[in-house]
This record gives sequence, C-alpha cells and structure tokens, in this order.
Amino acid sequence: MTVKKDKMVHATGKRKMAVARATLKPGRGIVRINGNLLDFYEPYLARMKIMEPLIIAEDYSGQVDINVNLNGGGIMSGADAARLSIAKSLVEFAGIKSGLKERFLKYDRNLLVADVRFKETCKPNDSKARAKRQKSYR
Repeated sequence: MTVKKDKMVHATGKRKMAVARATLKPGRGIVRINGNLLDFYEPYLARMKIMEPLIIAEDYSGQVDINVNLNGGGIMSGADAARLSIAKSLVEFAGIKSGLKERFLKYDRNLLVADVRFKETCKPNDSKARAKRQKSYR
C-alpha cells in the first residue's frame, strides 16, 4: 500500500448531541481526541469503542495520524461520534478498491452510517416529553 504524502481527509460523525470532526493525514499512527492521546481517554469502554475502526483497519491505521475534535453530548455518544468520524475518514483515505468499507459494514453498520435518533423534545407547558398533565372533567 502506497500512501500519498499530501493526502488529507476530513470527516464528521454525529450521535445524539455529540459532533466529532476527524482530520486524517499521513503519519505514524497517532490518534488524538481533543488534543489528548487516545491511550489516556477515559472511560476504558469508550476508548475501546473508539479503537474498533483502528483495529479493523490495522493496515491503514499505522500509516496515518488522526486528530478528532469532539464537542457536545455525553461520554458514550461522543465515543460513537468519534468512531464514526474515524471510520469514515479511513474509508475515504483507503479508497474504494481497498475493501475496507465492506469490512466495516460486515462488522458493524454503525461504523459508517450515523444513528439519527435524538432525545424527544419537551412539550409546551410541561416539563416532560410525553407524560401530560391529567385532566378531570367531572
């Protein structure tokens, strides 16, 4: 596999209120989340979730540096957004002929397709999304 020296890829991933923007460029395999190395990202389960696309695409992940800018959401939704942006950028970097897209889809479809579910918004004159104030007409 030959890597173009000037190739730089940008990809975004969203989950609930979390938005992750990944920038991928040729390098030595360093992954940073908001400026910190992935090895120090906590909790452990979120770190492993983010590492899934890197493990599946091990032949490409050692050749690139990835910087992820993560905003909003909670811990796990941020991890889902980060893994989506990393997987999208790796597929774009590797190209169509690499077969990486098929590997990601076979493992987990949510690596390349965003989960668009959101929390239901609160309704007017009430503090909850669904439960309504009970009415009595008698």
